[in-house]
Amino acid sequence: MRALRLLTLLLLLATACGGREYEGRGVVRGVRLDEGQVVIEHEEIPGLMEAMTMSFDVPDRALLERMREGELIDFTLRRKGHAFQVIDFEPVRAGVSGSDSSLPALAEVRDPAPDFDLVDQQGRPFRSADLRGRAVVLDFIFTRCPGPCPILTSSHVTLQRSIPEALRDRTRFVSITIDPARDTPEALRAYAEARGADLTGWSFLTGSVERVDAVLRAYGVGVAMGEGEEIVHTVATFLIDPDGRIAGRYLGLEHEPRALLQDLLHLL
Repeated sequence: MRALRLLTLLLLLATACGGREYEGRGVVRGVRLDEGQVVIEHEEIPGLMEAMTMSFDVPDRALLERMREGELIDFTLRRKGHAFQVIDFEPVRAGVSGSDSSLPALAEVRDPAPDFDLVDQQGRPFRSADLRGRAVVLDFIFTRCPGPCPILTSSHVTLQRSIPEALRDRTRFVSITIDPARDTPEALRAYAEARGADLTGWSFLTGSVERVDAVLRAYGVGVAMGEGEEIVHTVATFLIDPDGRIAGRYLGLEHEPRALLQDLLHLL
């Protein structure tokens, strides 16, 4: 009995340290060597997520270099906390046709953060110029997102609650929808409140399709339509300094709130 309990404990510790693994199949839609990420249009991954197109972290650069856009692959996905990592794959066949796999270039660190003029969750005008003098955590979401967006927002809620009281007035959070046709101010407010965002320091923005598209292009956030009404997009977070320059760039869900908090505190 004691040996059985010890074995169970060891298995639990191994799972906690290494993360749970899942098997999936999908088409490679983009490879970002500089960011250590791959975009995969995948089938349902049982027990984890429904079919969608999503960017995943690939910690092994040699593995990432072997991936080819348009290739159908079987892959192993590891979940560690909020992070999803592709740790192995095998090609099934190459040259699979489908949606456009081109990805725009992301706005670079040290570049001026592109300006925007949108509308917040209360229907009020919101300009990026009003953020000067504060550090800004900027991300891109949509309220119908079945997976990465709620995880990203929850992670940033944890970050927001971790900021020392004395620095909260010097920090703002901004989330811009990638689906302005459906994400009205009311929808964004409901999404934010359901996830515990403190709206005294966090603005959820929308606007006309043309204005939002211009912001997405300026920041290099790729957006495309997948199967049905699914939206494929780059999961990206930007840290902007009080002078309006990009101080940090975080792809996917790999960054932990405490790591981003340290960067934010260093910036302030």
